Amino acid sequence: MSAVTISIMETVAVGSLVREWRTRRHLSQLDLALDTGISTRHLSFVETGRANPSTQLLLKLADQLELPLRDRNKLLLAAGYAPRFQQRELDAPEMKPVRDAIGYVLAGHEPYPALAVDRHWNLVASNAALGPLLEGAIPELLEPPVNCMRLALHPQGLAPRIRNLAQWRGHLLARLHREVALHGDPFVEDLLNEVSAFPGPPVDLSADASAIMVKLELDSTLGRLSLFSTVATFGTAVDITVAELSVEAFFPADAATAEALREAAAVEAAAESA
Repeated sequence: MSAVTISIMETVAVGSLVREWRTRRHLSQLDLALDTGISTRHLSFVETGRANPSTQLLLKLADQLELPLRDRNKLLLAAGYAPRFQQRELDAPEMKPVRDAIGYVLAGHEPYPALAVDRHWNLVASNAALGPLLEGAIPELLEPPVNCMRLALHPQGLAPRIRNLAQWRGHLLARLHREVALHGDPFVEDLLNEVSAFPGPPVDLSADASAIMVKLELDSTLGRLSLFSTVATFGTAVDITVAELSVEAFFPADAATAEALREAAAVEAAAESA
């Protein structure tokens, strides 16, 4: 096969990727061309393989299409360019500042639960306050790598203790659906199919008009806990592993939950100092 043929095949491949992501983002060629600062004709030539885009143009397109870093690398590789973004293991020595930052955030959130997950919802780290939320789950679900979606919705995981399971299940499945729509990750799509098939009440997507956000209502050894969560990411990450990490922090939704978690932390601290 000639070098010319290989070049054409690579160009077609990268054009297909651009078109796939543009379609996923519900953008027309005109919309993307205007946002990127190129002509519609040029973009059409890129998508059909009649033009070989530069690295600079591909990165501009990736910015406008909001591609995850690993998919930006795939786009560059498809065009025959070297990947731009590195992916280091989280336990690598140079990742110590990231590990420390996650540790500070998790520890600083105590006595309330918090955890860090990767792009596949596998547990990366957690604080001590998460323990009461996990009680009653079968050991198999707590063996590394712990998948937090599977753990939450499995009939032998947290699901039996979630008082508003129909609503919380709907909330989690909606998050997975959104991830699949935005990124098209096959693993997340498989995970969505798996947890959607778990037995449980019909999904309830209705919202209480007086509610501020979806709450997790959970029975525990500390009593009934009412929690809501926030999600934080590393906003300036240029490493794939770091960009795909997220920290979910749970907050008490009522005074009784706050008191129960504070008392549990105090008991734990007293036991450790004894």
